[in-house]
Amino acid sequence: MNNGLKTAVFAGGCFWCTEAVYQKLRGVTEVIPGYTGGQTQNPTYEQVSSGATGHAEAIQFTFDPGQISYEDLLNVFFATHDPTTLNRQGNDVGPQYRSVIFYTNDEQKQQAEKFVAQLSEDKVFPNPIVTTIEPLGEFYEAEDYHKNYYERNSGQAYCQLVISPKLHKLKEKFASLIN
Repeated sequence: MNNGLKTAVFAGGCFWCTEAVYQKLRGVTEVIPGYTGGQTQNPTYEQVSSGATGHAEAIQFTFDPGQISYEDLLNVFFATHDPTTLNRQGNDVGPQYRSVIFYTNDEQKQQAEKFVAQLSEDKVFPNPIVTTIEPLGEFYEAEDYHKNYYERNSGQAYCQLVISPKLHKLKEKFASLIN
């Protein structure tokens, strides 16, 4: 039984960043970094990092819609990465860092399309949104050393320079959604 829990999959650049953000949210019960959206079966991090597999670094997470809405999850997603840069997030460059919402059902697809259309109409970003909305195919879990990366490595330079500012922004902008 899933007790009413739902699953969603987002790719917004480095999965260490998105994992750290979504682990902090109320109602998110599990976050798994991994790879999806490509053609290689059971890819390794090294293969995905080459950009040749077609996969994006993504997170698959389980959430309780009674505690946090899909719309709230989309709000956090668009506020914590740049959805206007194609195949890039900061210094991370390549198709594995693209911005994608992988929907698991028609309801998520419709909500995501409506959400992106509204952001575009409201001109929330100075440049066009390049985030794609795609059906979820096979999701491959990342290697164990990627799981809980920020929690285990928060003192490392990448974590301090890239992830910590995202968590600070999350706390400032979405305090009511944090555990």
